[in-house]
Amino acid sequence: MALHPNFPESPYTILDPAIRWFPADETLRESSSEKLMPPLVPQLRRKVKEWRDSGYVGATNTSKSLLNYWFNTPHLLPQAYLPSPFGRGAGGEGLAEFQYYFAQREALETIIYLYDVVGVKDKFDLMRFDGSGVVSAGMFDETWRRFVVKMATGTGKTKVLSLVLAWSFYHKLYEPESSLARNFLVIAPNIIVLDRIYKDFQGLRIFLKDDPVLPDNGVDGRNWRDDFQLTLHVQDEVRITRPTGNIFLTNIHRVYAGDDIPASPDDEDTMDYFLGRRPSGATTDSKVDLGMIVRDIDELVVLNDEAHHIHDPRMAWFKSIEDIHNRLKQKGSTLSLQVDVTATPKHNNGAIFVQTIADYPLVEAIKQNVVKHPVLPDAPSRAKLVERQSAKYTEKYTDYIHLGVIEWRKAYAEHQKMGKKAILFVMTDDTRNCDDVAEYLRGHYPDLKGDAVLVIHTKSNGDISESTSGKSKEELDKLREQANAIDSLDSPHKAIISVMVLKEGWDVRNVTTIVGLRAYSAQSNILPEQTLGRG
Repeated sequence: MALHPNFPESPYTILDPAIRWFPADETLRESSSEKLMPPLVPQLRRKVKEWRDSGYVGATNTSKSLLNYWFNTPHLLPQAYLPSPFGRGAGGEGLAEFQYYFAQREALETIIYLYDVVGVKDKFDLMRFDGSGVVSAGMFDETWRRFVVKMATGTGKTKVLSLVLAWSFYHKLYEPESSLARNFLVIAPNIIVLDRIYKDFQGLRIFLKDDPVLPDNGVDGRNWRDDFQLTLHVQDEVRITRPTGNIFLTNIHRVYAGDDIPASPDDEDTMDYFLGRRPSGATTDSKVDLGMIVRDIDELVVLNDEAHHIHDPRMAWFKSIEDIHNRLKQKGSTLSLQVDVTATPKHNNGAIFVQTIADYPLVEAIKQNVVKHPVLPDAPSRAKLVERQSAKYTEKYTDYIHLGVIEWRKAYAEHQKMGKKAILFVMTDDTRNCDDVAEYLRGHYPDLKGDAVLVIHTKSNGDISESTSGKSKEELDKLREQANAIDSLDSPHKAIISVMVLKEGWDVRNVTTIVGLRAYSAQSNILPEQTLGRG
């Protein structure tokens, strides 16, 4: 499963499909690669390469202008807006060159190719790109246009969403026959992810300030910046003043139809499961029913971040989007487009989402230094690891925890020389064991006493939990802020203990040591692609 010997180290280099990574020996590339990859990806890579080489023949004028501006035009931005490794090179006093990763470019090109050139409307159009011979219509649950982009965590999925949003807005505005939309439902699975997206979208900063998303007025005869009129609505803070030009940033729970909210034996409070369906309508702290608003507009694109949650037609996530699509159909329209981005587009049985159209795997991201290189402790150290026979969690994993602390201390000393702080992360299997590990660290390691260890209790969906932590909502908000600021030298925290927080949405740069005391598996919903991009 080694990379092709000619695979480039720069994440900006245009990648030839013939040298892309695939999960088998290089000798099997010719005969087996298409059967081992997401079924639509190999053929789409080749088609998109041909289309790129042609200068985007067949694209609308709007799409061609945007593609050339984003990917074929030099961009100089203030260095303050270029957190490494997104900027490269020097452009002048206080400026640096900005360039999108090729993986981000390929994702956009593939989406635009499928819409503009191929004219994909449904699953039957997508099935034409199956190179495995095993894709059938029954593998697609949705009846609308849905594309899935697979990108390892930490490789800039939110930037892809921002480009898709701008493209759809301008396409609908400038192209008379466009079936895209100027309203956007941006969905996060939990508050941690929502906070991260909000930082980019607040004041539309990712579009207007941080990234070169919007061309200048006058490019190709369009007033791009003047025409980009959008209002951001966060959760239930909705101020609708016009039928188009709206971004609804929300957790999916805010757009559940009342009958779609499924009670489950896995809920923290199982009363609804045993005593009957939970009530419909707006939540008790809602000012408006966002679900009704998004079902009442006439055009909509759905953008899902961390979209591995939407994998089952029986789930409320899927049912809510399906309901929105059906409401639009009743008004003679349809859901314009659904784009999902995730590091792990996999069902619980490990099978990949068949709608996956672009793939930037973890192996390639590591090779190109987009995410950190995982380094295992040396063989003598690993040989000392023994899972002891004990009912007490920390006694069972004493060797693992101790080795993690030893490795973290090495990284901490190195980071101190650079004026930075290394963070230790311990991932446990449930919230009770989080407390056990935190108490153990505080009691056995002087440099991890007191506030040095931060414990975050999360629910199964990654939300910080009030019931399991025994803390008020205000305290939980403060905990979330502390987790997001843990990189800072002003923060007293050096270690974080949690079940889910590192899995998605937690964007910090200095996590150097991960002690995983739970298995990486599809069943546990924890996969390497989700953790190695953190830090």
